[in-house]
Amino acid sequence: MSSSTTASVSTHVLDTSVGRPAAGVAVQLAARSGALADWQALGGSATDADGRCKDLPALPAGTTHVRLDFAVEPYFTQQDNKQADAQQDAPANRDSGANGVFFPEVAITFAVRPGEHYHVPLLLNPFGYSVYRGS
Repeated sequence: MSSSTTASVSTHVLDTSVGRPAAGVAVQLAARSGALADWQALGGSATDADGRCKDLPALPAGTTHVRLDFAVEPYFTQQDNKQADAQQDAPANRDSGANGVFFPEVAITFAVRPGEHYHVPLLLNPFGYSVYRGS
């Protein structure tokens, strides 16, 4: 929860390739106080069955920038087995990296102001992603 001296962050992940929340995606949170400051790892969580991280750590006072790191490779590796039958006509590893996952991780960095809440959804598919500031 945000206060007058801190911002707060929430996120969720939606797998647009199947039209469902992405459960079990590990998310790490880091913060810094100034564009040139070092990143401070704050901890993390994993998305629940609704694709939401409900227990991300609080941001320290003075935070100006936040980074969310999503470990999507394990999620897609697990999904490959589930979706293989449904996508028989689509090449499983077309244009993918060595492990069959094109984007093994997604890092989102954004600026914050004290007192504001930032909800940052990740729309994810095997060959692309999109983010936005939600509400």
